[in-house]
Amino acid sequence: MPGLTPFTVLHVCMGNICRSPMAERLLAHAVRESGGSDDVVHSHSAGTGGWHEGEEMNPPAARQVKARGADPGDFSARKLRAEHIDAADLILTATADQSEYVTALRPDAAGRTFVLGEFGRLLGEVDLGALPASDGSAEAVQVRGEALVEAVDAVRGEANPLREDDLDDPWGRGDQTFSRVADEIEATVRPLAAALLTGEAADGTGVDA
Repeated sequence: MPGLTPFTVLHVCMGNICRSPMAERLLAHAVRESGGSDDVVHSHSAGTGGWHEGEEMNPPAARQVKARGADPGDFSARKLRAEHIDAADLILTATADQSEYVTALRPDAAGRTFVLGEFGRLLGEVDLGALPASDGSAEAVQVRGEALVEAVDAVRGEANPLREDDLDDPWGRGDQTFSRVADEIEATVRPLAAALLTGEAADGTGVDA
Protein backbone atom coordinates (compact mmCIF):
# COMPACT_ATOMS: atom_id res chain seq x y z
CA MET A 1 0.00 0.00 0.00
CA PRO A 2 1.11 3.63 -0.48
CA GLY A 3 2.97 5.00 2.49
CA LEU A 4 5.86 2.54 2.43
CA THR A 5 9.34 3.64 1.41
CA PRO A 6 10.70 4.18 -1.16
CA PHE A 7 8.36 6.71 -2.74
CA THR A 8 7.06 4.77 -5.75
CA VAL A 9 6.16 6.29 -9.11
CA LEU A 10 4.36 4.08 -11.64
CA HIS A 11 4.38 5.13 -15.30
CA VAL A 12 1.68 3.75 -17.57
CA CYS A 13 1.25 3.75 -21.34
CA MET A 14 -0.32 1.31 -23.78
CA GLY A 15 2.28 -1.32 -24.63
CA ASN A 16 5.08 -0.47 -22.15
CA ILE A 17 7.81 -0.31 -24.77
CA CYS A 18 7.97 3.42 -25.68
CA ARG A 19 6.51 6.20 -23.54
CA SER A 20 6.32 4.66 -20.07
CA PRO A 21 9.79 3.05 -20.27
CA MET A 22 11.27 6.40 -21.28
CA ALA A 23 9.48 8.05 -18.36
CA GLU A 24 10.62 5.30 -15.98
CA ARG A 25 14.29 5.62 -16.85
CA LEU A 26 14.35 9.41 -17.29
CA LEU A 27 12.80 9.92 -13.85
CA ALA A 28 15.28 7.49 -12.31
CA HIS A 29 18.10 9.46 -13.96
CA ALA A 30 16.70 12.78 -12.74
CA VAL A 31 16.47 11.34 -9.23
CA ARG A 32 20.15 10.38 -9.34
CA GLU A 33 21.07 13.84 -10.65
CA SER A 34 19.21 15.33 -7.68
CA GLY A 35 21.24 13.22 -5.25
CA GLY A 36 18.77 10.37 -4.77
CA SER A 37 18.65 6.70 -5.67
CA ASP A 38 16.20 3.90 -6.37
CA ASP A 39 16.13 3.24 -2.63
CA VAL A 40 14.55 6.68 -2.15
CA VAL A 41 12.39 7.06 -5.28
CA HIS A 42 11.45 3.91 -7.17
CA SER A 43 10.44 4.52 -10.78
CA HIS A 44 8.86 1.67 -12.75
CA SER A 45 6.29 1.15 -15.50
CA ALA A 46 3.64 -1.06 -17.09
CA GLY A 47 1.26 -1.07 -20.05
CA THR A 48 -2.51 -1.31 -20.21
CA GLY A 49 -2.09 -4.07 -22.80
CA GLY A 50 0.09 -7.16 -22.60
CA TRP A 51 1.01 -7.55 -26.27
CA HIS A 52 4.69 -6.77 -25.67
CA GLU A 53 5.21 -8.53 -22.33
CA GLY A 54 8.83 -9.54 -21.89
CA GLU A 55 10.11 -7.35 -24.73
CA GLU A 56 12.93 -4.85 -24.49
CA MET A 57 12.39 -1.13 -24.81
CA ASN A 58 11.61 -0.03 -28.38
CA PRO A 59 15.00 0.83 -29.97
CA PRO A 60 14.29 4.52 -30.72
CA ALA A 61 12.99 4.94 -27.16
CA ALA A 62 16.15 3.32 -25.82
CA ARG A 63 18.25 5.68 -27.96
CA GLN A 64 16.53 8.68 -26.40
CA VAL A 65 17.06 7.34 -22.90
CA LYS A 66 20.75 6.68 -23.54
CA ALA A 67 21.31 10.04 -25.27
CA ARG A 68 20.01 11.79 -22.16
CA GLY A 69 22.41 10.00 -19.83
CA ALA A 70 20.01 7.37 -18.53
CA ASP A 71 20.24 3.57 -18.77
CA PRO A 72 17.85 1.70 -21.09
CA GLY A 73 19.25 -1.74 -20.21
CA ASP A 74 17.63 -4.66 -18.40
CA PHE A 75 14.12 -3.57 -19.30
CA SER A 76 11.24 -6.01 -19.75
CA ALA A 77 7.76 -4.87 -20.72
CA ARG A 78 4.86 -5.99 -18.55
CA LYS A 79 1.10 -5.63 -18.33
CA LEU A 80 -0.38 -3.36 -15.70
CA ARG A 81 -1.86 -5.22 -12.75
CA ALA A 82 -3.93 -4.03 -9.82
CA GLU A 83 -1.11 -4.68 -7.38
CA HIS A 84 1.14 -2.23 -9.28
CA ILE A 85 -1.47 0.47 -8.74
CA ASP A 86 -1.99 -0.42 -5.10
CA ALA A 87 1.74 -0.10 -4.37
CA ALA A 88 2.22 3.24 -6.14
CA ASP A 89 2.35 6.61 -4.41
CA LEU A 90 2.05 8.44 -7.73
CA ILE A 91 0.77 7.13 -11.08
CA LEU A 92 1.66 9.04 -14.24
CA THR A 93 -0.02 7.96 -17.47
CA ALA A 94 0.79 8.89 -21.05
CA THR A 95 -2.82 9.82 -21.86
CA ALA A 96 -6.14 10.64 -20.24
CA ASP A 97 -7.59 7.36 -21.55
CA GLN A 98 -4.95 5.47 -19.59
CA SER A 99 -5.70 7.47 -16.44
CA GLU A 100 -9.32 6.41 -16.82
CA TYR A 101 -8.19 2.80 -17.27
CA VAL A 102 -6.20 2.98 -14.01
CA THR A 103 -9.02 4.53 -12.01
CA ALA A 104 -11.57 2.10 -13.44
CA LEU A 105 -9.37 -0.73 -12.19
CA ARG A 106 -8.72 0.96 -8.84
CA PRO A 107 -11.13 3.86 -8.11
CA ASP A 108 -9.31 4.66 -4.86
CA ALA A 109 -6.23 5.59 -6.90
CA ALA A 110 -7.90 8.60 -8.52
CA GLY A 111 -6.27 11.15 -6.22
CA ARG A 112 -2.77 9.94 -7.10
CA THR A 113 -3.29 9.28 -10.81
CA PHE A 114 -2.48 11.98 -13.36
CA VAL A 115 -1.64 12.33 -17.02
CA LEU A 116 2.10 13.01 -17.00
CA GLY A 117 1.75 16.36 -18.75
CA GLU A 118 -1.09 17.31 -16.44
CA PHE A 119 1.03 16.63 -13.37
CA GLY A 120 3.91 18.67 -14.74
CA ARG A 121 1.62 21.58 -15.56
CA LEU A 122 -0.03 21.60 -12.14
CA LEU A 123 3.25 21.08 -10.26
CA GLY A 124 4.23 24.63 -11.21
CA GLU A 125 1.23 25.94 -9.25
CA VAL A 126 2.15 24.21 -5.98
CA ASP A 127 3.85 26.12 -3.16
CA LEU A 128 6.70 23.70 -2.58
CA GLY A 129 7.87 25.71 0.40
CA ALA A 130 4.70 24.71 2.25
CA LEU A 131 5.56 21.00 1.97
CA PRO A 132 7.44 19.02 4.63
CA ALA A 133 11.17 19.57 4.18
CA SER A 134 13.27 16.84 2.58
CA ASP A 135 16.74 15.89 3.78
CA GLY A 136 17.07 13.31 1.01
CA SER A 137 16.33 10.33 3.24
CA ALA A 138 13.76 7.76 2.15
CA GLU A 139 11.49 8.61 5.05
CA ALA A 140 11.58 12.36 4.43
CA VAL A 141 11.09 11.96 0.67
CA GLN A 142 8.14 9.66 1.32
CA VAL A 143 6.44 12.22 3.56
CA ARG A 144 7.22 15.09 1.22
CA GLY A 145 6.14 13.06 -1.82
CA GLU A 146 2.77 12.16 -0.35
CA ALA A 147 2.20 15.81 0.55
CA LEU A 148 3.24 16.86 -2.96
CA VAL A 149 0.77 14.48 -4.60
CA GLU A 150 -2.02 15.74 -2.32
CA ALA A 151 -1.11 19.34 -3.16
CA VAL A 152 -1.13 18.72 -6.92
CA ASP A 153 -4.46 16.90 -6.61
CA ALA A 154 -5.85 19.87 -4.67
CA VAL A 155 -4.74 22.25 -7.42
CA ARG A 156 -6.40 19.98 -9.98
CA GLY A 157 -9.71 19.96 -8.16
CA GLU A 158 -12.48 18.73 -10.44
CA ALA A 159 -10.76 19.86 -13.65
CA ASN A 160 -10.13 17.33 -16.39
CA PRO A 161 -6.77 16.95 -18.13
CA LEU A 162 -6.17 19.10 -21.19
CA ARG A 163 -5.80 17.50 -24.59
CA GLU A 164 -2.24 18.81 -24.81
CA ASP A 165 -1.35 16.97 -21.58
CA ASP A 166 -1.34 13.68 -23.52
CA LEU A 167 1.92 12.29 -24.87
CA ASP A 168 1.77 11.33 -28.54
CA ASP A 169 2.34 7.65 -29.22
CA PRO A 170 5.70 7.61 -31.05
CA TRP A 171 5.62 3.90 -31.91
CA GLY A 172 6.49 3.33 -35.55
CA ARG A 173 7.49 6.96 -36.06
CA GLY A 174 10.87 8.58 -36.48
CA ASP A 175 13.54 9.64 -34.01
CA GLN A 176 12.33 13.24 -34.21
CA THR A 177 8.98 12.22 -32.70
CA PHE A 178 10.66 10.13 -30.02
CA SER A 179 12.93 13.08 -29.18
CA ARG A 180 9.96 15.45 -28.85
CA VAL A 181 8.11 13.00 -26.59
CA ALA A 182 11.23 12.49 -24.47
CA ASP A 183 11.56 16.28 -24.14
CA GLU A 184 7.96 16.44 -22.90
CA ILE A 185 8.63 13.65 -20.41
CA GLU A 186 11.72 15.39 -19.06
CA ALA A 187 9.73 18.61 -18.67
CA THR A 188 7.75 16.81 -15.95
CA VAL A 189 10.12 14.27 -14.41
CA ARG A 190 13.04 16.61 -13.84
CA PRO A 191 10.99 19.12 -11.81
CA LEU A 192 9.35 16.20 -10.00
CA ALA A 193 12.70 14.77 -8.94
CA ALA A 194 13.91 18.20 -7.82
CA ALA A 195 10.70 18.85 -5.87
CA LEU A 196 11.02 15.53 -4.05
CA LEU A 197 14.73 15.65 -3.26
CA THR A 198 16.03 19.20 -3.25
CA GLY A 199 13.05 21.36 -2.33
CA GLU A 200 13.44 23.33 -5.55
CA ALA A 201 10.67 24.77 -7.66
CA ALA A 202 10.17 23.69 -11.25
CA ASP A 203 12.26 26.64 -12.43
CA GLY A 204 15.17 25.54 -10.23
CA THR A 205 14.78 28.23 -7.58
CA GLY A 206 15.04 27.21 -3.95
CA VAL A 207 11.89 27.34 -1.87
CA ASP A 208 12.69 25.64 1.41
CA ALA A 209 13.95 27.76 4.27
